[in-house]
Amino acid sequence: MGAQWKARHKEVAANAKGKIFGKLAKEIMVAAKGGADPSLNSRLRLVVEQAKKASMPKDTLDRAIKKGAGLLDGGAQLERLVYEGFAPHRVPIIVECLSDNINRTKASMNVLFRKGQLGAEGSVSWDFSHVGMIEATPNSKDADPEVAAIEAGAQDLEPSEEGATLFITDITDLDVVCKALPAQGFTVISAQLGYRPKNPVTLGNDAEREEVEAFLEAIDEDDDVQNVYVGLAG
Repeated sequence: MGAQWKARHKEVAANAKGKIFGKLAKEIMVAAKGGADPSLNSRLRLVVEQAKKASMPKDTLDRAIKKGAGLLDGGAQLERLVYEGFAPHRVPIIVECLSDNINRTKASMNVLFRKGQLGAEGSVSWDFSHVGMIEATPNSKDADPEVAAIEAGAQDLEPSEEGATLFITDITDLDVVCKALPAQGFTVISAQLGYRPKNPVTLGNDAEREEVEAFLEAIDEDDDVQNVYVGLAG
């Protein structure tokens, strides 16, 4: 969910799957405001496909759709909030939150950013590109990510973890590229709009990186945080 800064092979906490389901449920509820039928709501369809790949229980998925669409009492009142600033050592960071209590989220961000620097709107977003981000895995050894990117209409690509490829698209082309990749021999794992750093910061040593990663872990653990985008190289 955007925490691309995490160290590889890091142990996953026992409650990781529950946390992923919680974040996906929020995304589903927000997307479902545009309609409860995934076939008519491309944003909802992408999140639903992601939830299914994560093995979200059908009851949980259906309830999130109905709640977001206002088909259940106490429908979702979630607001998307974006915070910008710096982690330690002037590493730029964008944090996306979905919250039902703006004051709570703001207070949490103020505390979490004490070891960094919370900036104003636009303070670091100029150093990121707002793009579509599609993670997909090849169905065979013959699947060529560069050819797939060209044929599907992606703007760029880069290696991801465990043999996957991250395809970068214009924000308006996200759904089109998602639909085109399977014909090029790739299975889409996740798709979302996000932020890609233009000038990632290179840290001087392992101690600095550990300090930055500890800061980012604390941010990511907050229940209101959906995605964390970081201008960190390596």
